Amino acid sequence: MTTSSLSNVVAITSPDMFTSLMQQDLNRVTLLNFWAPWAQPCEPMMAAVRDLAVKYPHVLFMNIEAEEQPDVSESFDVEAVPTVVLLRGHTLLSKLTGGQPQAVEQVLAAHAKVPSASALSGGEPAQGVDADVGKPHALPTHIDVSQESAEETERRCRELMSRSRVMLFMKGQPDMPRCGFSQKTIALLRDQNVEFDYYDILSDEPVRQTLKVLNDWPTFPQIMVQGELIGGLDILTEMVASGEFQHMISA
Repeated sequence: MTTSSLSNVVAITSPDMFTSLMQQDLNRVTLLNFWAPWAQPCEPMMAAVRDLAVKYPHVLFMNIEAEEQPDVSESFDVEAVPTVVLLRGHTLLSKLTGGQPQAVEQVLAAHAKVPSASALSGGEPAQGVDADVGKPHALPTHIDVSQESAEETERRCRELMSRSRVMLFMKGQPDMPRCGFSQKTIALLRDQNVEFDYYDILSDEPVRQTLKVLNDWPTFPQIMVQGELIGGLDILTEMVASGEFQHMISA
């Protein structure tokens, strides 16, 4: 069986293709295989991806040529190939660098067990997975901001701020951030295995401007915990280093 005949193995040819596939199912486990044609260790990893795709048909496997897709590679701090990244939705599960097919299989076995019959038939979602995948991460199409009052915008902001325990207002999306500070914030949250929700403020200018006033914070990203602003990237970095952030979100 060739890789091209496997429906759950795709070759990423553009950032838009990558983002579109990632948005399709926020509960799905996805494996990103960053490779380069000149790197010999990538060959056994490509073969391992093919074999694992047969074993885990419910996992989406993406082959990403690192140098041809620099925006995607930079989003995951890929500095060498092969690098394998395992995600559930936008949450980082594992990141492995170097030719380690056996290690990749081990993390898949731990995080991507074959779904039970009840899950396949629409049963309860797995523990720790957000069941509400319909939450908007950008300006909803039904909202006409030209007709929205300042009070309505503020109400939307407050609802967004308290939507999840950890809420990130960023530029772009976790898998395709549109500024370096947003990219570094995503990397830090993923490195800490933090489950978080997000909203793209570039899609919604009224929310972007209102948040600056509400939180008395002029820049983005803005990180909320339980509806309250903790700050931006610098403060998050300090809180993670001191252990305060993990204590806060586990309280």
